[in-house]
Amino acid sequence: MIELEAVRAETPGTQHRVHLNNAGASLMPQPVLDAVNGHLDLEARIGGYEAKAQEDDRLLDAYASVARLIGADPSEIAFAENATVAWQWAFFAQDLKEGDRILTAEVEYAANYIAYLQMARRTGCVIDVIPSDASGATDPHALEQMIDDRVKLIAITWIPTNGGLMNPAAEIGAIAGAHGIPCLLDACQAVGQTPVDVSALGCDYLSATARKFLRGPRGSGFLYVKKDRLKDIEPYMLDLFGATWTGPDSYEMRSDARRFESWESSPALHLGMGAAADYALDLGLDAICARAFGLAAGLRGELVKLDGVTVRDIGTEKCAIVTFSHERVEAADIASALRERNINVSASRPASTLIDATARALPNIVRVSPHYYNSEDEIETFLRELRERLS
Repeated sequence: MIELEAVRAETPGTQHRVHLNNAGASLMPQPVLDAVNGHLDLEARIGGYEAKAQEDDRLLDAYASVARLIGADPSEIAFAENATVAWQWAFFAQDLKEGDRILTAEVEYAANYIAYLQMARRTGCVIDVIPSDASGATDPHALEQMIDDRVKLIAITWIPTNGGLMNPAAEIGAIAGAHGIPCLLDACQAVGQTPVDVSALGCDYLSATARKFLRGPRGSGFLYVKKDRLKDIEPYMLDLFGATWTGPDSYEMRSDARRFESWESSPALHLGMGAAADYALDLGLDAICARAFGLAAGLRGELVKLDGVTVRDIGTEKCAIVTFSHERVEAADIASALRERNINVSASRPASTLIDATARALPNIVRVSPHYYNSEDEIETFLRELRERLS
């Protein structure tokens, strides 16, 4: 069980505002702030290279912490600037050729789909969208029917940027594994709000950020690469950190996932991400998930009672992302009015999930994303202010 008063006391931002934009960027807890600021202070005192050398063991511990968070081995983890970079590392390392097929989801995020389009222009590969089932989730049965020997990658977003949906990632991973097809899972919105086990998910690659539900610092994320894939995947770009220059005409890649990294990075942010992983592990992901999902479910139940409000969430299993629109008031205007009252939510445009938004004729929508450190009083404050703004 989450000790609400304790976690709120360790979250300085809760003193100033109601933060319900955790799907954008969560409020960091004090241990994460201490990890980041402590390393920056060390750099200021003794120098950047010297601080990195002094903290090497703690940096290795950060890889171990992130690995524990998702049930991986530290050698399977690479740290990135963000989830998009981590995802692109895996995607652009795929050897796709003309006629090869990428299977993806209707709810796929814009950044990923743009990369598919870019790859299709470069190589002539084909993008095919897996239909959704009646609930709005990516349909594993439809996926199974789409498999042929031209399918070279299955890439889906586990929890889309909006809509509250949790896709059946483990079922999709099992299908990919049964056919020997690489599976790339965007877990950007999943890590930190629900338990993650890469073995159970059956994915070959998983990307995530620190800033969202994990409550880490912005500018940090990670990539998981399954050991079995490391033997034959080469990053699109290498430098002297990911590989060693062994002769005038030769180089040798690192044996672990860190071959995707480059020499220059931010030790302070990496330490902060490791601290965020430790913080989540100490609280327990089952407890985090139960509270966050419970707050979101209660919020949905109240929103459906409001005149003119349409809750836009889909799927049979819903997460801690709640979306809605109003028949008269624009989403951006709602978010802006609430922000003036020190309540943080966000507005999401159809272009962020274009295929799904077009199919469902979605307008701009308000995204509210509570987390375990939010209180019931904060939810009520949000609802009270929302009612006033819409009256």
